[in-house]
Amino acid sequence: MASIEIQVPDIGDFDEVTVIELMVKPGDTVKAEQSLITVESDKASMEIPSSHAGVVKEVKVKLGDKVKQGSLVLVLEGEGAGAPAAAPVSAAPAAAAPAPAPTANASNPAPALAEYAQAAPVSVAIAAAPAAAMPAHNPTTAPVGLPHASPSVRKYARELGVPLGEVKGSGAKGRITEADVQAFTQAVMSGALQTQAAAAQAKPNGGDGAGLGLIPWPVVDFAKFGPIERKDRPRIKKISAANLHRNWVMIPHVTNHDDADITDLEAFRVSTNKENEKSGIKVTMLAFLIKACVAALKKFPEFNASIDGDQLVYKQYFHIGFAADTPNGLMVPVIKDADKKGIFQISQEMGELAKKARDGKLSPAEMSGASFTISSLGGIGGRYFTPIINAPEVAILGVCKSQMEPVWDGKAFVPRLMLPLSLSWDHRVIDGAAAARFNVYLGQILGDFRRVLL
Repeated sequence: MASIEIQVPDIGDFDEVTVIELMVKPGDTVKAEQSLITVESDKASMEIPSSHAGVVKEVKVKLGDKVKQGSLVLVLEGEGAGAPAAAPVSAAPAAAAPAPAPTANASNPAPALAEYAQAAPVSVAIAAAPAAAMPAHNPTTAPVGLPHASPSVRKYARELGVPLGEVKGSGAKGRITEADVQAFTQAVMSGALQTQAAAAQAKPNGGDGAGLGLIPWPVVDFAKFGPIERKDRPRIKKISAANLHRNWVMIPHVTNHDDADITDLEAFRVSTNKENEKSGIKVTMLAFLIKACVAALKKFPEFNASIDGDQLVYKQYFHIGFAADTPNGLMVPVIKDADKKGIFQISQEMGELAKKARDGKLSPAEMSGASFTISSLGGIGGRYFTPIINAPEVAILGVCKSQMEPVWDGKAFVPRLMLPLSLSWDHRVIDGAAAARFNVYLGQILGDFRRVLL
């Protein structure tokens, strides 16, 4: 019998990921392509398959270990010749995964609540939103006392913001099930129990929310006022809700509003599309905005920074995220190295990424690494809005639909196409004067795009 070393294959754009589940043990017989371990990044969890069939001789990793491509997973005893090679493992985006199917406990929470209350009695306290109780996930930190739950249950708990360490498992050997997560969530929302994070906030001098004096979230029987219909929130919106909540609460947002004259730029865009009609690439105003933002970020580098403890990280790369509207919710693909690409290449990549977003096929790598984000409501309408900063970024640009307005040129009012700009910025990093200068400079570039060359 030959000894075969099984290693971690290509796992995409991740330096290290954490082992969160061991699926085999020494003495087990495995088949080729059978899953051996589950690893987790900050975007998704993935299973690592075996490239060969055989008997597990020795497992080389344990829960909490950090692994990367080429790391040794285990040693097999088996026939090595002719065994198929493992296919590259790709981390499927969270948006593409199907939503967990409802269980009996979801439709009838009373038995689950009663069972949970008997198993883990707690005092009635202020109900806290589950998303606020979920600590930020760090994929490079080894979990301590990892709860016994399957990857799908862990994903489900993350979506709801449920701290698995506080959930009592009802499955075999204390394994946490989906029904346990649902019962815990329903108990918190009803005020029957309180998470540890919420309990800390409720103390006079404890927790990050100390002194807020928040009252419980209202529990309303809407049906008594008239007909209602209940629908599950799309999975993407449930995932993004926790991030949006955290970012809005923790980042001191300020938003500057301004207008940019894009009359000449729009005329140039239209003529460019006519001249290159046969290329199949349609240049959008957003592509010009991306290039203009890169120029502004170079002039004002604090907008391309991130807070890391007591330090600021100034990024030397320019990866621009753009919000893409999909049937299931908002997604943010990223144009990497936008400073090194032309308008046509950016337009082409934007089209390809937007299509992937609508089809639910964006990979985690295609949604990570942004240093600045643009949220465009261009074709929809509106005037101004307050976009929420996408941590760990420190600024985000919101743009609405352009419209013709009379503008005084010193002698008369002339019709000009004006683009509303809404710049939200983190006041811990940026001050009002810098934000005003950024918006003014961005407007100057959009008014005369030749400034990009300066």
